Amino acid sequence: RKNTKRVPSFRKLLRTSQIKLDNKLKNKQYKQKSAAKKYRKEQKKLREAVRDAISRKPFPLEECKKKQVARKWEEKEEDDALPLDMMDEDDLKLMEDLAQKASFLTRDLSSNEPVHVKKRKHESVIEKYEKVPRRLQTEPEKELIHLLPIKDKSGIIPQAVEKPVLNVAHDEEEDTEDMEEAEDINEEPLPILTPEEMAAQRRQKLQERKMHIAALASAILSEPDSNIKKLKELRAMLMEQDPNVAVIVRKLVMVSLMEIFKDIAPSYKIRPLTEAEKATKVKKETQKLREFEEGLVSQYKFYLENLEQTIKDWKQRKLKKSNVISLKAYKGLAEVAVKCLCELLVALPHFNFHNNIIVLIVPLMNDPSKMISELCVEAVKKLFKQDKLGYASLGVVKVISGLVRGRNYDVRPEVLKVFLHLRIKEVELQKDSEDIAPKKRFMTYKEKRKNLSRMQRKWKKAEEKLERELLEAEASESKEKKLKLHTETLNIVFVTYFRILKKAQKSPLLPAVLEGLAKFAHLINVEFFDDLLIVLHSLIASGDLSYRESLHCILSAFHILSGQGDVLNIDPMKFYTHLYKTLFSLHAGGTNEDIGIVLQCLDVMFAKRRKQVSQQRALAFLKRLSILALHVLPNSSVGILATNRVFMQTFPRMDLLLDNESQGSGVYLPELEEPEHCNAQNTALWELHLLQRHYHPTVQKFASHLITGAPTEGSGALPLDLSQRSATELFEAYCMKGMTFNPPVASVTPRRKDTFSQMDSFVDEELNKQLQQHISETVPHKPLDFAKHLKESSLA
Repeated sequence: RKNTKRVPSFRKLLRTSQIKLDNKLKNKQYKQKSAAKKYRKEQKKLREAVRDAISRKPFPLEECKKKQVARKWEEKEEDDALPLDMMDEDDLKLMEDLAQKASFLTRDLSSNEPVHVKKRKHESVIEKYEKVPRRLQTEPEKELIHLLPIKDKSGIIPQAVEKPVLNVAHDEEEDTEDMEEAEDINEEPLPILTPEEMAAQRRQKLQERKMHIAALASAILSEPDSNIKKLKELRAMLMEQDPNVAVIVRKLVMVSLMEIFKDIAPSYKIRPLTEAEKATKVKKETQKLREFEEGLVSQYKFYLENLEQTIKDWKQRKLKKSNVISLKAYKGLAEVAVKCLCELLVALPHFNFHNNIIVLIVPLMNDPSKMISELCVEAVKKLFKQDKLGYASLGVVKVISGLVRGRNYDVRPEVLKVFLHLRIKEVELQKDSEDIAPKKRFMTYKEKRKNLSRMQRKWKKAEEKLERELLEAEASESKEKKLKLHTETLNIVFVTYFRILKKAQKSPLLPAVLEGLAKFAHLINVEFFDDLLIVLHSLIASGDLSYRESLHCILSAFHILSGQGDVLNIDPMKFYTHLYKTLFSLHAGGTNEDIGIVLQCLDVMFAKRRKQVSQQRALAFLKRLSILALHVLPNSSVGILATNRVFMQTFPRMDLLLDNESQGSGVYLPELEEPEHCNAQNTALWELHLLQRHYHPTVQKFASHLITGAPTEGSGALPLDLSQRSATELFEAYCMKGMTFNPPVASVTPRRKDTFSQMDSFVDEELNKQLQQHISETVPHKPLDFAKHLKESSLA
């Protein structure tokens, strides 16, 4: 008979197996819970039984009957008693006194209650305390150890044993004897060592410690899983007590542990196990991995705590009680600890306790010590540059913002300047999202038909569909997550900047704020543009800013207007006017470095906004920049002339300034501060003829190029290495910071001869001629070089 059983589909197999696994796990968990619940109930019953056995007192079975008889007797006496109003006052008083002084004769024998129970209930607390007898405790109270109870026919019998008391006096006598013996031993004089012997002994100890550190480190690195406990032994050497080698040993251990953790730390964050995960049974390999991870995290935590404590002790100028290390040496230890923390901050941004390291490092960026501050600043910059996703950057930015606000904006400008190294750009976001999405190759139809059966092809199709969906979800999720993180980071950065602009306009942090706004202005929300431009203009108009700060204000304003600000109808004429009238404050001295910012401003103001700039404004700037090129260093002249080249190629009719004839009414007014009304079309660029005689060859090339009208082809065109580079790049390339000339000057060393050697050669030549003539007359067949012979003989 043909088998008609249908083969289950791939999805059904998956679904069935998953349900079975879930049911199996639920049954296992239910059994564990029921067993634990049963155990707790048994323990509770046992505790209650012990408590009842201790507190219960035995009483006779006829007690209930006696109580009933007692109640009836009292009722009968009350009926037989006389009423109080038929008794005399003296008899009533006597009866009350007798009632207070109850004795055995007046006691009801049928009652089991003790005497004066009712009286004691009404006594005050102070009287009760006063009646307690005073006695000295000459003997210590005996402590009891409760044992497991015994159960017999009568019930549960509690068991207890007295705790043994140690003979303290005897132990103290023994300790004193041991101390006296140790003092007798120590009283023996130690051998006096010479300085050479002490140095040799110190070298020997240090070498032993180094070998021990190296052995432990190599053992851990060779097999981290099995030798994780040796981390504790190595970390214990951070408490080295020998004063001769303590400082060096502790530094070596710090650095060694840092390198070990960088090597053996996994590429993921280790999370603590839940109670359910601890209770489940796992394979040996999994258990070994869990023990390794748990040990690694605990030792890493203790190591970071040691580094933190070292830095705190140095900051508080506090020494340990042992005084093994001096305060001066503690500074060196603290510097090594900070270096280790900086390395771990950059190397392990994904691992545990990274946020704790950030909280330690960021306040040290504002440390008075220049070395420690620079170390922390450089570490944060490296972290920003290598952080693609943005988790670590967000954590650092949050802590910096809190630090600036907590210190009331009294921090170093370098703390805010690290924001300039954040990787927040649209291009990088798109590029990184492409890098994150892995490219997986799927089988073609022909390959499936050739290598797989019909059922396998069906399953393969389902698998590939599922994998495609997972890849798309992963890529979109990572991109959205990155955009969200970057948006949150920028919000915190802008909040910090705006607070400083609002509350601390005279703070030394203002240049860093303006520089940051200039970089991230294209990412600011359009709603803040109007208010921000008003604040920037008020800062420039106040006159409290330096020239460099005012340039940053202008650069920030035009970055805003050239990005999303294109939709706004704002005329930034006041910023053009301010830059035009302050150009002549630049010179070849200290302000030469500010020309780099000026070139960036000119690029944003003219090249990127050429449709909004009038011809008169462009001519005025072109003329003034040509004048400025005569008064600055060569690299600045090259950058300015490169900007003039962009002017000539971007705006029409700039060749008016290459003609001597005037093109309209009026006279050029170079001292006027308004570029629109200075009549720049009525002048000429005579400065280019002076620049053609400049000592720098690149300046000469640019000047000759501009005189011919800045052509892109032909004999007057620039070489490719100059024409394809921007003005800012040329400014940096020809910088003379290193006291080097670019291009290098060819070393021409003419061949100089000594005066006496010249005379000797002249005399030798003349003498040789005469002798040759004389000998040729006498012996024509054999000429003689008499001068050479004379020289050789004299040398011999």
